[in-house]
Amino acid sequence: MRFQKGATIRDCYAPAMEITDPFEAGRYFQELVEFAMQNNPSLTVDAAEKVERSNLGYYSGYYDTATMRRVLELFGAVHPIFGAV
Repeated sequence: MRFQKGATIRDCYAPAMEITDPFEAGRYFQELVEFAMQNNPSLTVDAAEKVERSNLGYYSGYYDTATMRRVLELFGAVHPIFGAV
């Protein structure tokens, strides 16, 4: 697993901002979901996916518009304020 116990928000989401390949995005997203479920065993897969898409959307809002759009599209994420692409 890419993420270690105690991983920061930046550790988890900053690398996702650099991803451009859909296959790599899918693998990375799966690792995020697994890590979320490890940290909170009460999460279902659906709930963990929803949380991670929301987190990716929020984090992408700190980047330029092109990066945010790419991340939202690659991960099927939605920014909590700006919405979907």
